[in-house]
Amino acid sequence: MNVVIFSGTTEGRALSCQVAALGAAVTVCVATDIGAEEQGNTEGITVCAGRLTADEMAALLRGAALCVDATHPYATEATRNIRAAAQAVGVEYHRLLRPASALPAGSVTLQTAAQAAAYLADKPGNVLLTTGAKELPAFAVLDPARLYPRVLPTLAGITACEAAGIPHRNILAMQGPFTQELNAALLRQFRISYMVTKDGGFAGGFAEKAEAAAQCGVQLIVLRRPEEQGESAETILQRCREIL
Repeated sequence: MNVVIFSGTTEGRALSCQVAALGAAVTVCVATDIGAEEQGNTEGITVCAGRLTADEMAALLRGAALCVDATHPYATEATRNIRAAAQAVGVEYHRLLRPASALPAGSVTLQTAAQAAAYLADKPGNVLLTTGAKELPAFAVLDPARLYPRVLPTLAGITACEAAGIPHRNILAMQGPFTQELNAALLRQFRISYMVTKDGGFAGGFAEKAEAAAQCGVQLIVLRRPEEQGESAETILQRCREIL
């Protein structure tokens, strides 16, 4: 039995190892080299790195017994493409759902990065952006000197910061998730007044960011997670056991 898992997340990596332990041949698709590096080498798992078009996804899924979408909760375009590709080739599709977080009292919750930028436009103070390099263009309306984006330590991440005019001294190229202590140290070091983040849940270190913000008196701005339906890892594992 071949199971294709679109991953790049902590829970996706864990699920892939559990499915492989059942005796299935597992193909894990990740968008970046960092995703492949984090996945590592495990017997029974083949890793494919690189962003795929919907047609390429369909070709990869053809003949698979199961498709699991374990991509990031905010990767809505990827989820749409994966679901459509599975449907196109008639492969059973499952969405691995990452539990949402309880947002701390006093959090500012907004729908988009553009709304966060508008909210910050007339508020002074430095801003720690932990929403990813793809969201940087939305913050172009703000003075780049007050922005401190935390991005993956890749050429693409640095290039996105340079394209947004971020001073090099403000670029925090690091790979998480991070401890509360490290988050707090960064907030203090760069005199941060606002932290913009996504609800990455337990696996994405959201609690550690929220706790650090509270500890340092920093206003937390959360981009609301898209609504979606999905299943737990145990439910998907049980389905794998049934079709083995």
